Amino acid sequence: MDIYTTLFEVIDMRSFSNLWFWIALAVVWSSASYWVLGVPFDMIQRAKRSKGEALADLEAIVDVKVRRMLTIGEVSGLWVLGFLSFALTAMGVMAFLYWVEFAQAVFLMFLPLTFVGMQTLSTAVKIRDRQLAGDDLIRALMKQRFWTQVIGIIAVFVTAMFGMWQNLELGAL
Repeated sequence: MDIYTTLFEVIDMRSFSNLWFWIALAVVWSSASYWVLGVPFDMIQRAKRSKGEALADLEAIVDVKVRRMLTIGEVSGLWVLGFLSFALTAMGVMAFLYWVEFAQAVFLMFLPLTFVGMQTLSTAVKIRDRQLAGDDLIRALMKQRFWTQVIGIIAVFVTAMFGMWQNLELGAL
């Protein structure tokens, strides 16, 4: 027996029955809910509790992140949208027309993140247009985090149900 045969017998290389896929999914969603508009959540909490200098720091960082995000959107937004649409469509076709399990896993991981990205851009526009600061800014960031977590919970649930169905289906063969 060679080493590759042994490894593939010990480690299941299919996506939904692979521990590494589930670890990656958990890391993706915990990171997405921790970094709100590119700002760490603990910084938002600190600004909410202590105000003063922590709030000024939060406002400065959010201002930089919002301007950067919206500038990128204005300069290359259509290209990013086109590439993302192409990549998700190609992944969706491979996933559900050709039934490639890896494509299914990637599609189920990244499709919900596009909704988070759209909401993040919407929140950035709202912050810029309304010139939110202080408690209003914190409220907008907390709302963004809440909806990111809701999307994440739904995405993990759907992925888990689909993955279990996939494993049961393939296990029956």
